[in-house]
Amino acid sequence: MTRFCPLVSGSSGNSVFVETEGTRILVDAGVSGKKIEECLKDIDVGCESIDALFITHEHSDHIKAAGIISRRYDIPLYATEGTWNAMEPFIGSVSRKNRKIIYSGERTELNDMVIKPFSIPHDAAEPVGYNIFSDNIKMTIATDIGHCDDIVKEAVADSDILLIEANHDIEMLKRGPYPYNLKQRILGLYGHMANASAGELLKEVFSGRMRHIFLGHLSKENNTPELAYKTVENILFENHINVGRDVKLELARRNSVSPAVQF
Repeated sequence: MTRFCPLVSGSSGNSVFVETEGTRILVDAGVSGKKIEECLKDIDVGCESIDALFITHEHSDHIKAAGIISRRYDIPLYATEGTWNAMEPFIGSVSRKNRKIIYSGERTELNDMVIKPFSIPHDAAEPVGYNIFSDNIKMTIATDIGHCDDIVKEAVADSDILLIEANHDIEMLKRGPYPYNLKQRILGLYGHMANASAGELLKEVFSGRMRHIFLGHLSKENNTPELAYKTVENILFENHINVGRDVKLELARRNSVSPAVQF
């Protein structure tokens, strides 16, 4: 059995649970340790059974409980060297044996799971997304993306399950309450992906293999779940990709566990 389950996903915190026959991992821990424990309990998983925690980058909505979870349950913590250097002052001490460095483009084998990080364009030290492979299934986590370069497109293509960022609606962001410099950061080449950009990426890379898409990392202030969903659905429909028939499209929930995808 393979199970993919966003525990929380939004601009205020992110964590994804992935399970195969012999392995359980978390990708990011951007909410409190207590919240992660509660989310895992909701899907009948004990935090002590997690084999590893993989971090995408050092921003607080991705690392808030990383150190806590690693220390409390003696879990190895994987991140790029740049991310380690940037997040270390904020997560507390992690034992030497649990400090694991990964490299973009290089595969890490963990029991029956293969994890391959890929570089993403975001304003962090050395950020990555993740391809996760097991039993001929490809799962991809790709959020915090300022623009879609060839590396991102290749990583996303032919995923069976994909969590992709649909952070904001451009007009809502422009009209919204954020200060000008923050708006420019989000809209920049190393900021976040808009709803329409997510739809454009999906239409470009879509193949018959892609079965389930989660839209995640939605902004609370500059987006709505309905707008994100409809924008992406319309772009796919205009390109002869029928949501429901050709692929399942779902919103990853901000503050609670999303329905798991199982194979």
